[in-house]
Amino acid sequence: MDQESEREPEHSPRRIGRGPALSVLVGMAGFAIVLDLVTKEWATKLDPHEPIRLLGGAVYMSLTRNSGAAFSLLEDHTYIFPIIALIVLGALGFMARRLRSLPWAIALGMIVGGVVGNLIDRVFRAPAPFHGHVVDFISVFDAHGRAFPIFNVADMALVGGVSLAILLELQGRQRDGSRITSEKDTATDDEPAPSAAVGSERGSQAW
Repeated sequence: MDQESEREPEHSPRRIGRGPALSVLVGMAGFAIVLDLVTKEWATKLDPHEPIRLLGGAVYMSLTRNSGAAFSLLEDHTYIFPIIALIVLGALGFMARRLRSLPWAIALGMIVGGVVGNLIDRVFRAPAPFHGHVVDFISVFDAHGRAFPIFNVADMALVGGVSLAILLELQGRQRDGSRITSEKDTATDDEPAPSAAVGSERGSQAW
């Protein structure tokens, strides 16, 4: 073969139907969105001046409203984030057209859930439509986000989905359920084990 890599056959056991794959994507996204909304609604009842200390100070429930991105980037340009979110959702919809992989369905569902969760805040929360501030409330190692930026469930889903997608790409797993494998690995899989070859040769001699 001239190519250094090839795809697994179309009947690879990693492939699932497009319908089930999309169902997993939508279900995962829906779960992340609902959990994000419920936890944010609970967080809005917290006193921003009295964070709740958990796990000996490893985690704090500390209400804050973020007008920007992580580290308060672009906090004076909140209208940019809904536009970016819509572009990302459009790209994810395009990627899902050939979706046949369960791991990819989970990854894309988590990303969609994370994007939509924070988009809802941007569109509907105060101070104004499309200028809303995102509700963040999970802080690690410090009550006021000085060790790490305060985040929410949508952020967790987004980071988890992107991390899983990167891992799948590194493993050569494709969204259509196939997998890119090196020619060397393919050749190794096709060669019989040494013990089997020796046993076969001895058997022929015995006959």
